[in-house]
Amino acid sequence: MRKSLYILGDLTEEDVLALSKLGKIVEASPGDNLIRAGVKVNALYFVTQGAMEVRLSNGTTVASLGIGDVAGEMSFVESRPPETDVVAAESCRLLAVPREALTRELEQNTSFAARFYKALATFLSDRLRTTTTLAAGGGIADDELDERLLDMVHVAGDRMLRLIELMDKGA
Repeated sequence: MRKSLYILGDLTEEDVLALSKLGKIVEASPGDNLIRAGVKVNALYFVTQGAMEVRLSNGTTVASLGIGDVAGEMSFVESRPPETDVVAAESCRLLAVPREALTRELEQNTSFAARFYKALATFLSDRLRTTTTLAAGGGIADDELDERLLDMVHVAGDRMLRLIELMDKGA
C-alpha cells in the first residue's frame, strides 16, 4: 500500500471524491493483462482488492502490487507506452480513472493538479532511490518511509478506505 501513501497522502478529501467520480470499477481474473508492454495506457489504476504483478517481456516478475497500489502512473506522466506487463496474480478489483477525464480535471482544477503531480513526483523519486540502491548492490532497498510520509500514513490509509467505500456505493 506504499504507493497509495504517496498519492493519497498529498490529496484532499475532495480530490479523492473527484477520482471516484471520474473512475469506474474494473475487475480482473488471474492471468488477465491490465497493462501490456508497448500498448498505450488509457487509465490510471488504483488496486482496491487482489494482487497484480509487473512483468518483463521474458516473464520475470519485477514488482508486486497490492491493495492501494497504483498502476499506469509512468505512462500517465510521460505518455509513452509501458515496457512491462501488469498481470492479475489473483482476482482483482481496481478503480480505473480514464486518462482523458483525469487530464481534463487536472486542467480545470490547478490546485488538484499541483497536489496530484507532487504526489506522483514524490512516489517516482522514491522508486528511483530504491532502484539505485538495489543496482548499487545495496541488497534489499531501505524500506523506511520519510518523515513527511510517516505523518500522513493514517490520513492516506483513511483516504484509501474512503475511495473503496465510494466505489462500492457507486457500483
